[in-house]
Amino acid sequence: MAQDENLEDLDREAAAQGDEDFAHMLDEHSHLAPPAEGELLKGLVVAVTAKDVIVDFGYKLEGSVPLEQFRSPDGTTTVKRGDTIDVMADRSGPPPEGYVLLSYRNAARLRVWDTLEEAERDHRLLTGRVLEVTKGGLRVDVGVDAFMPGSQVDSQPVHNLDQFVGQDMQVRVVTVNRRRGNVVVSRKLVVEEERKSRKSAALENVAEGGTVTGVVKTLTDYGAFVDLGGIDGLLHVSDMSHGRVTHPSQVLQVGQEVTARVLKFDRAKERISLGIRQMTPDPWESMTDRLPQGSRIVGRVMSVTDYGAFVEIEPGVEGLIHVSEMTWSRRMKHPNKVMKPGDQVEAVVIEVKQKERRVSLGIKQLEADPWTTVGDRYSIGSVVEGRVRKLTDFGAFLEIEEGVDGLVHVSDISWTKHIKHPSELLKKGQTMQSVILSIDAPNRRLSLGIKQLQPDAWESFFRAHEAGDLVRGRVIRTAAFGVFVELAPGVEALCHKSEIPAMPDAGANAGDGDSPLPLGEEYDFKIVKMNEGDKKIGLSLRAVAEDEERGRLEDYQRQAAAATMTMEEAMNRRQKGDSR
Repeated sequence: MAQDENLEDLDREAAAQGDEDFAHMLDEHSHLAPPAEGELLKGLVVAVTAKDVIVDFGYKLEGSVPLEQFRSPDGTTTVKRGDTIDVMADRSGPPPEGYVLLSYRNAARLRVWDTLEEAERDHRLLTGRVLEVTKGGLRVDVGVDAFMPGSQVDSQPVHNLDQFVGQDMQVRVVTVNRRRGNVVVSRKLVVEEERKSRKSAALENVAEGGTVTGVVKTLTDYGAFVDLGGIDGLLHVSDMSHGRVTHPSQVLQVGQEVTARVLKFDRAKERISLGIRQMTPDPWESMTDRLPQGSRIVGRVMSVTDYGAFVEIEPGVEGLIHVSEMTWSRRMKHPNKVMKPGDQVEAVVIEVKQKERRVSLGIKQLEADPWTTVGDRYSIGSVVEGRVRKLTDFGAFLEIEEGVDGLVHVSDISWTKHIKHPSELLKKGQTMQSVILSIDAPNRRLSLGIKQLQPDAWESFFRAHEAGDLVRGRVIRTAAFGVFVELAPGVEALCHKSEIPAMPDAGANAGDGDSPLPLGEEYDFKIVKMNEGDKKIGLSLRAVAEDEERGRLEDYQRQAAAATMTMEEAMNRRQKGDSR
């Protein structure tokens, strides 16, 4: 019995010894069994040569992987001795002598497909590099080539896909088909998730009256949209500055970081109104105290318009220098001829309207008003020289010095000519002399005369003639009541039709209308009326005819009387002779 038990123990020991020998034998000869195709192997890098990477993959054999499979796009090698890597048997070509041909690339690709499927299933993000623009989208390297449709690049339409080439970006796996080798990825889903997350966080920090910090996203004519991190706030142009802002680009630029106050927040509609000027005290509250009328300021010209220039007096406060306040002269220049944006100017405060938030400035007030001393520098009757600045229906304005204009009334341009408009004799820009007729400095008025430079033709005529004189004149105009006759340059007289005798032969040569005298013909007239004050002279052609008739009669009578006397003398001499 005991002997049988000992035999069984020996058999068991022998069997155990046999198992160990068999296992040892398998271990010694396992390198003879090659790895299965498609089997993923763990390998240890034991050497890196100029062309290959030698890997111990656990089959009592070493494998060789082409070094080019470890090169990055920039040409550097990404493997070193001691690294543990995934490899697979590669039967696409002859193995190097003494080694098994392995592929790191195929192993990585196999691992990538597992990773892609897990990412799709678990909604995990992956990092991919954009390789090129393809038809309809982008080719992205996520371990294998993936396609990103153009509609999945961003949440907003993208018109230039070339800008993404060479960039690394996070993507979401949309579709994986390992059998067909197709992978579709999306950046749009990542962007929208990030925006939603930022928006949720941003909304938690928004409250009316509080402050927020964001980046200017876009500018419009009426304001700016500020990205607060997933949600936009509107910063209206009127809330950008205490000063005048005509366009947001004067204050902000896209990409600029700003801190603003939340003026209104509609959480249901997710609308946020922002303000920057509310972050600082309103400078207009104490403006009248800081800018008393008549005080002088120095500011920077911000903009120039047709009607004036806006000057920044202090941050948020601008004043207007109207074009009429730039010079005492009425010869208005365009403001850009006087100053330009960026100039430093000194000005005088004319008026502050705090409620309207307006400051009126002037620079002409820096010099004395020339009208305050015009009475001391000029006298009535003195001759001055000026430039014709403006022509109107009633006269011409002459600038006799900077800021001082005088009016030459149309009636004071010429003694001799009937002028309907000053442009008949004068033109703008012409330089000429005139006589000062009157000075009204308080009302800034100066009356000038041009004709006063020459003697008055009427005055000269009245001095040289009197009623009853016989004068020679030319018929120049006709009227229903008579004809006008020019007696001297600028001197006209009226011969009433009652003073014109009938002239049977005048009809054929008469001028306009029923004029009894031909136009342009000269006649001798007799002055029957003279009114120097009204510059009126009455003529008579009939009186000339009557005087001539009277003269002829008187001559006849004298001749008859002389003949009678001659006859009487002859009879007397005859009687005396007979008596002898």
